[in-house]
Amino acid sequence: MSVEPDSVRATEVREDAALMFPPGFVWGAATAAFQVEGATTADGRTDSVWDVFARRPGAVRGGDNGEPAADHYRRYSEDVGLMRRLNLGAYRFSLAWPRVRPDGGAPNAAGLAFYDRLVDCLLESGVQPWATLYHWDLPQTLEEQGGWANRDTAYRFAEYAETVLERLGDRVASWSTLNEPWCAAMLGYAGGIHAPGRTDHPAAVAATHHLLLGHGLAMDIIRRHAPGTQAGITLNLYPVAPHDPANVADVAAARRIDGLQNRLFLDPVLRGGYPDDLVADLEPFGLGSVVRDEDAAVIAAHVDWLGVNYYRDYRVAGRPVPGSEPAGPEWPGAADVHFVPDPAAPRTDSGWEVQPAGLTESLLQVHRGYRPVPLYITENGAAYPDVVGDGGDIVDTDRVAFLDSHLRACHDAIQAGVDLRGYFYWSLLDNFEWAEGYAKRFGLVHVDYETQRRTPKQSAHWYSRVIGLNGLG
Repeated sequence: MSVEPDSVRATEVREDAALMFPPGFVWGAATAAFQVEGATTADGRTDSVWDVFARRPGAVRGGDNGEPAADHYRRYSEDVGLMRRLNLGAYRFSLAWPRVRPDGGAPNAAGLAFYDRLVDCLLESGVQPWATLYHWDLPQTLEEQGGWANRDTAYRFAEYAETVLERLGDRVASWSTLNEPWCAAMLGYAGGIHAPGRTDHPAAVAATHHLLLGHGLAMDIIRRHAPGTQAGITLNLYPVAPHDPANVADVAAARRIDGLQNRLFLDPVLRGGYPDDLVADLEPFGLGSVVRDEDAAVIAAHVDWLGVNYYRDYRVAGRPVPGSEPAGPEWPGAADVHFVPDPAAPRTDSGWEVQPAGLTESLLQVHRGYRPVPLYITENGAAYPDVVGDGGDIVDTDRVAFLDSHLRACHDAIQAGVDLRGYFYWSLLDNFEWAEGYAKRFGLVHVDYETQRRTPKQSAHWYSRVIGLNGLG
C-alpha cells in the first residue's frame, strides 16, 4: 500500500467528528463478477451474455471485454488484504452464474471452489462477505433459449441459487438476489445498450417480471438453506421530479418515469403487486400476459433489507424544452417524455449530474411510502479522470468531495428517521464498466490494467478514516 501524500493528510477527517453514524453501521465497497474477475475461460467458465455482447462491433467502447478486467479471480487474496488495510467492514461481490453452472447446466466444482476460497479469505480477514446472486451475467446458452423474456429462466435461476446456497449458505453474512433488475431488463432488452443488446419492448416487460419472479424463488431458497441470514434485493432508485410542477404534461411524465424506474420494482416486492397505473401503461407491451395469479405472493416474499443504488436524480417534461433530450427506447411507452438537465450541476466523468440531495430524497421516498424495511446504500460512486502523479499517488479530490457530500446526504436521511444501516462505495477497484469498457474509473483503488498494480487513491485513505471514526468531520 502506498505512502499517504501530504494532500491526503490535509483532508483528514477530524477525530472529533461532528456527524456520527449509528453504532454497527456497515461500511463497505462493492464489485461485480464480470467487472473484476477476468479469467473468463478459466476452470470451466463459459460465455455469459456480456462475453458475447462485447464481441459485437461497436457494442463496448474501445472493443473492450471482460478479460482480464482487474484479474480478481487470481488476485483476490491481494484484494482482500487491501480491504483489510482500508478498514472495510464488508465486501459486496457477485457470483458468476456461468462459472457456477456453466451454460446454465450442471454445477461446476472448480467455479464453486473459487467462491469458497474468496469467502474464507474474507472471513479470515474480518471482512463480512455480502454476496449478490445475479449481477447481469446470464449464461449465453439461456439467452439463446429466450433469456429473461422466457419464464423458464426464473426457474433456472432458482436452480443456480440452490447450488450456491448449498455451498456458501453457512458463511455469507448477507445475500442479495438481484442487482438492478431495471438495468438488466430495460437496458438489456429494450434499449439495446447492455447485454444481450435487444430492442424489444414486450421482451423487456416480460424480463422485468421474470427477474422479479426469480428474486422471489431465490428468497425461498435462501430461507431454506440459510434461515438465520439476512437477505434482500438491490434496486437502482432515483427520485423523479416534473420540470414544471404546474404543467400537466410534465407531471404525467414524472409519474410515468417514476413508475418505470422505481415503483415497477418497489411495489411488487414491498406491496405485493404492480401499481395500477403501471399495469395500464404496460398493457400494450404484454405485462398481463406474463403475470400469473400465484406470482404476486412469490415476488412479495419477505425481505430483511432493501439495497438502494443511487447515482443521479431525474427531471422530466412531457414535451421538448430547451436543452432536453427525448427518452430513449429503454423507457417503454414514454416516447413523449424528455429528460431535462440541470446546467448548474457539476458532472462526473460519466456525464452524470452530482446531486447528493437526491440520495436523501430517494431514501425518504422509500421510508415514507412503503412498509418499514432496513435500507443499505449498496452502490454509490463516481467516475473521474484520475491521474497518476509523478510519485505514483492519485489525488482524486473530486471523488473525496463526492463521497463527503453523499455521506452527508445519508446522515441527513438518518436524522429524518430513515433506518439506514450501511453504505457500500462503488467500486472497490477500477474495472470493466459495461458498455464504457475500461474508459471510466470508479474505483477507490487504481488498477493499472497493463501490470495489474493496485494503488489506493486519496479517496481510499479518506474513506478509511471515515470508517475508523464511524463519522464525518
